[in-house]
Amino acid sequence: MKYSIQFSDAIHIMLYIEIYQNTDYLSSTKIADSVQTNPVNVRKIMAQLKKSQLIQTQTGKANPKLTRSISQITLLDVYQSIEGNTNLIQVDPKTNVKCVVGANIQSVLEKQYDKLQETVESEMAKVTLDTLVKDLVIAEKQQRLDNDDIIQRYLK
Repeated sequence: MKYSIQFSDAIHIMLYIEIYQNTDYLSSTKIADSVQTNPVNVRKIMAQLKKSQLIQTQTGKANPKLTRSISQITLLDVYQSIEGNTNLIQVDPKTNVKCVVGANIQSVLEKQYDKLQETVESEMAKVTLDTLVKDLVIAEKQQRLDNDDIIQRYLK
């Protein structure tokens, strides 16, 4: 089964841009080092975030910025930017229509999956990047003390 980690990477990138704003650490290479991916993947994800107007970038300048406050950007915003209208859970379109289960499983599952999608999206709309940044800096503070200068503004 194949799944996408682009949503997770997009959140990672957005939090990175927020934490490292106005520094020299905002190149796609530096961001890729944090995400542990290729800079090309970072640029592709950032292009999607830019298209959705969640970030702004300038060609030739390593200084991306979020377009709104982190308290105004939700996980649903990021999810829709990366995944579009793709559902989290997909029904297998290839089933045996001559079988009792195969002939009916798609419609049965679609109904339930639609409810699940609605619930998940509703919950994603409640979680802002602000919440994640706060959780992130608390976790960092508990793990290491040498990054206080980077996270201090979020500890208030």
